[in-house]
Amino acid sequence: MMDQARSALSNLFGGEPLSYTRFSLARQVDGDNSHVEMKLAVDEDENTDNNMRANVTKPKRFNGSICYSSIAVIIFFLIGFMIGYLGYCKRVEPKAECERLAGTESSVMEEPNEDFPEIPRLFWADLKTKLSEKLDTTEFTSTIKLLNENSYVPREAGSQKDENLAMYVENQFRGFKLSKVWRDEHFVKIQVKGSAQNSVTIVGTGGEFVYLVENPEGYVAYSKATTVTGKLVHANFGTKKDFEDLQVPVNGSVVIVRAGKITFAEKVANAESFNAIGVLIYMDQAKFPIVNADLSFFGHAHLGTGDPYTPGFPSFNHTQFPPSRSSGLPNIPVQTISRAAAEKLFENMEGDCPFGWRTDSSCKLVSAQNRSVKLVVKNVQKEIKIFNIFGVIKGFVEPDRYIVVGAQRDAWGPGAAKSSVGTALLLKLAQIISNMVLTDGFQPSRSIIFASWSAGDFGAIGATEWLEGYLSSLHLKAFTYINLDKAVLGTNNFKVSASPLLYTLIEKTMQEVKHPVTGLSLYQDSNWISKVEKLSFDNAAFPFLAYAGIPAVSFCFCEDTNYPYLGTTMDTYEELIKKIPQLNKVARAAAEVAGQFIIKLTHDVELNLDYEMYNNKILAFVRDLNQFRSDIKEMGLSLQWLYSARGDFFRATSKLTTDFKNAERTNRFVMREINDRIMRVEYYFLSPYVSPRESPFRHIFWGFGSHTLSALVENLKLRQENNGAFNETLLRNQLALATWTLQGAANALSGDIWDIDNEF
Repeated sequence: MMDQARSALSNLFGGEPLSYTRFSLARQVDGDNSHVEMKLAVDEDENTDNNMRANVTKPKRFNGSICYSSIAVIIFFLIGFMIGYLGYCKRVEPKAECERLAGTESSVMEEPNEDFPEIPRLFWADLKTKLSEKLDTTEFTSTIKLLNENSYVPREAGSQKDENLAMYVENQFRGFKLSKVWRDEHFVKIQVKGSAQNSVTIVGTGGEFVYLVENPEGYVAYSKATTVTGKLVHANFGTKKDFEDLQVPVNGSVVIVRAGKITFAEKVANAESFNAIGVLIYMDQAKFPIVNADLSFFGHAHLGTGDPYTPGFPSFNHTQFPPSRSSGLPNIPVQTISRAAAEKLFENMEGDCPFGWRTDSSCKLVSAQNRSVKLVVKNVQKEIKIFNIFGVIKGFVEPDRYIVVGAQRDAWGPGAAKSSVGTALLLKLAQIISNMVLTDGFQPSRSIIFASWSAGDFGAIGATEWLEGYLSSLHLKAFTYINLDKAVLGTNNFKVSASPLLYTLIEKTMQEVKHPVTGLSLYQDSNWISKVEKLSFDNAAFPFLAYAGIPAVSFCFCEDTNYPYLGTTMDTYEELIKKIPQLNKVARAAAEVAGQFIIKLTHDVELNLDYEMYNNKILAFVRDLNQFRSDIKEMGLSLQWLYSARGDFFRATSKLTTDFKNAERTNRFVMREINDRIMRVEYYFLSPYVSPRESPFRHIFWGFGSHTLSALVENLKLRQENNGAFNETLLRNQLALATWTLQGAANALSGDIWDIDNEF
């Protein structure tokens, strides 16, 4: 209708219209609401100069009175038309044409959102309340029990049950109406027990058979398959200090160690470094008081994560990779044995174990003079196909920035506490948060990825292979990993392991979440940060932090003692509910902790990552080095440049804080730039001076290898404690690379290259 009116005007005045209004209906992606822009466009046949002059054809000559009266009639007609039309717009539902006409005085107008209804942005208090209400009506134990059905059927990675569970999780994600659901396939190599039995035998000094101690049901994956014979030495938990404190040399001996304190892989690596030829691991009654004496258990000995036969690169398919092997694989055999078998071995040993070990009274220190132990391991390598299952709730503002929430799905035994609880939490959180988006108006700014991993029991293989496959893009987009594995192992304590970037968020969450049994706030100890433990190799959060440089957190409701049935055939739902009668309440509390992490990290305009916490970590490192100032000076070295790097990092974080405080919160481009600087802080601490393949855990604080800050301090200690083992050349390299890694992190945090004011 307006086009016809415009045409009539043009004809009456004998010329073309000066300009016309063009409406752009393209969606704007930089905000919650979409907009329609009005642009002034000119005849496309005219050049730019003509556009500026707006040349028009002269009107035809008419009789003056007729011309003026005609113009008056036309103007009167148009005024009447507009009044009537605008009145019509007010009486009916506004349409696009009405909006266009009524908005000719504005340069920007809103377009109705076609995908989502216009819902007011919810505040944190509202979201927290909605989350709590939904958790109150959620039944966790039924899902845990369902996932643990037929516990006698193996759910080991690559098994039919593992695949069935993968399909179940995938179907559940689809039923929750997540934005997208997909899967990744990997072909990985694991180690299983062969058809021939492993064995532990007592033999005489001449190698003659005395009696069979055990054919263990359990085993340790990635053990070297071989046979060794030697005297038996007890090395407590097998820590480095335990070996150093032993009065008995272990060179050429088989060592027996207690489970707990450190991972199996670390125990084996320590034993190998002291020239032991084999390792036996058992669960003593002091550390695991309710364990059946005949119970067998499982673990792995790879000092690393992921497929050890594709170190540093992903195993997505059957591509013929060159022969490769992780440096973290042991070169000695290792086997788990029952406590009953350990008791039999102690009967053939002598010398009481030190009182300070606080272990069983039956514990003995070394083999009797005429006795040795023969260890036979016949594990075999096997290639399997595993599935990682993913579902995503896409963010409304920055969908390309996301957190990852994950849980292990497989288990060597029934896996109730080890994997069923985490998988149940993953499913329920995906369901609840998706429901909050679909029905309650929650619009997360950033995306949430829910991940179900396989082959977690073999060293977080599923998670690590995914990281290796997408590392080049993940560090630019993923800013937090939340691990749900083993989140419920007891009731008394709440323990957490995390990147310092997440400490402030964790503390706020602890203050807001109630203990499931006492009803008190989880925040009871203001000194809780000092009790945070480093993530272990067995934790799926470890590769995210130490390999990919992504802040990660893992937490649990647990006891002071270890949950006794992890990695055993007794890790059933029945034993779990017997040990934790209030399982549903505890699972609900764990879900609330994770749920608050998720919502807080994806709701606020600014990222809840406290990058200034690393100032404390760097300062603690410098203080440790200051203890060796005289040693450093004697070698002709100086800590001046390290002090300078530490100061530059402090100034860079201060500048970032200032930029953040001065930023306009409504300017999403500015906030995105600041958030990007924040989310890459962790990544800056991955040493650029070591190979990701040779030293995959490159993080200088949380990684593993000579490039770490702890390794530098340990090397310096050797100069005072064991000068023969001290390596000065290595120290010089360590000091230089640590300094430049910290300096590089400071430079990167400063912003653009022209913002860096350091004088080197």
